[in-house]
Amino acid sequence: MPIYVYQTTPGEAGGKPKYYEIRQRMMDGPLSTHPDTGEAIQRVILGQFGILTSGRNAGGGKRGRPSDCGPGCCCG
Repeated sequence: MPIYVYQTTPGEAGGKPKYYEIRQRMMDGPLSTHPDTGEAIQRVILGQFGILTSGRNAGGGKRGRPSDCGPGCCCG
């Protein structure tokens, strides 16, 4: 089961949120209250970003050429 990061929703201006890691099934929806404390919480979306381009790959070749990387291929 994955671990999701949640933060409290501070009720007062300038209040700092507390962060929690909660293990949940992927099929479960996001929680709105902490299961143990009852505090109001919201799921934090974490991730990285990538740049998508069309027509060229990271190696500089055009799609369909032998230099083109396939799924799971490391061009390094």
